[in-house]
Amino acid sequence: MAQRKFLQEIDPTAFEVMLGFEKYLAKSALDKIQAHLIKIRVSQINGCSFCIDKHIQEALKIGEESRRIFALTVWQETPFFSEQERAILALVEEMTLIADFGVSDEVYETAIELLGQQYTTEVMMAIVAMNAWNRIGIATGRKPE
Repeated sequence: MAQRKFLQEIDPTAFEVMLGFEKYLAKSALDKIQAHLIKIRVSQINGCSFCIDKHIQEALKIGEESRRIFALTVWQETPFFSEQERAILALVEEMTLIADFGVSDEVYETAIELLGQQYTTEVMMAIVAMNAWNRIGIATGRKPE
């Protein structure tokens, strides 16, 4: 692949727009471990190797267990995730793969019931942001260092 330029090299204003997501999320009530589960799982689904590597390293630094990260692709089949985390991960999968089936009432309503409307909104914004970062990373050929 030819060397591609990253967003901030070409258009710093566009990069600032993306950083706006990060500023919003930093001020939100979103739990840091849950935020990294979102980032890693979205990146796994989208196949963004740069983001998977980056966010796994960050998650480990803040205390996430490697066993949970290893099992994240099969989260539904393990006992390692809380009921709230399962609601988040279900929403991650349906929002990231939204073109396939949309977001089901069951997944959405479970998230609202377990997380509340505000926290669910913050989770949704984290999912949207990570999907956007993945698309930028993949389109510009970002790879782990």
